[in-house]
Amino acid sequence: MAKGNYSAVSEFILLGLTDNPELQATLFGVFLVIYFASILGNLGLIVLIQVSPQLHTPMYFFLSHLAFIDFSFTSSVTPNTLVNFLCEVKSITFYACVIQVCCFITSVACEQYLLSVMAYDRSFATLYSMPSSCLKSSVIGPFFSVAFLHTVVTFRLIYCGPNAINHFYCDDVPLMALACSDTSLKEILIFIFAGFNMISSLTTVLISYLYFVAAILRIQSAEGRRKASSTCGSHLTAVTVFYGTLIFMYLQPKSNHSLDTDKMASVFYTIVILMLNPMIYSLRNQEVKNALRKAFEKCYFLSLIYIRM
Repeated sequence: MAKGNYSAVSEFILLGLTDNPELQATLFGVFLVIYFASILGNLGLIVLIQVSPQLHTPMYFFLSHLAFIDFSFTSSVTPNTLVNFLCEVKSITFYACVIQVCCFITSVACEQYLLSVMAYDRSFATLYSMPSSCLKSSVIGPFFSVAFLHTVVTFRLIYCGPNAINHFYCDDVPLMALACSDTSLKEILIFIFAGFNMISSLTTVLISYLYFVAAILRIQSAEGRRKASSTCGSHLTAVTVFYGTLIFMYLQPKSNHSLDTDKMASVFYTIVILMLNPMIYSLRNQEVKNALRKAFEKCYFLSLIYIRM
């Protein structure tokens, strides 16, 4: 991956979402609010789960890992995007682009895995016996290895001409459009790995939710069915948007790609959904609301003691 051997490009220029200065200022404000909301929601959820004994269950164990992946995911893309909104020349160094691609692919793969495991966990109690060390060792290592392989193949391509990426972050598809060498191997890898990950994880999610819906239909109380279906509907909406935009981006032929359309679609799964996940999976959950209330009450009680001292 040494740039001296394979590439004449020492940096890339990110064209971003728009070249309109006024619109860039507006987008900076919107993205900044979304990023702070995402950071606050995901890190707050991790802390709440850690300090609340009633949330020390497998479902919230998975949820805390999802929050960490969401935090890492959005932090690999959004800060650089915010800086570029304020810069006239939106450049990123060759090796920074390498790191961003690797982090991005790892985060996407882990997100898919966790969404499918959480859906399975909601439907089958057998997952409750899964040890946490098994989950940790089975996620990061293999997905990082796949991401590293994709990154190596991407940056072994020859970039000898234009260096302007028609995107707001470094991604495989717009990078392939700049390559001077044959990209067929990279396209095959994307279809194999991305297709397998998306289809297998999405199939697991959909089958699990079919069981979940069947369980809802067996609930006798109309109020119970309404609450359960509301939560299920929110989860399915998030999953549909996340997987829908990924499939649109990575599982269509290269000839059908419109980079302008792709980068608009990618805003949803790199920024918007990562902000909504803490709300969908926690703030609509009564157990989390109760834990949050108890945490605030405890903080208030401790502050009163400190003041009196």
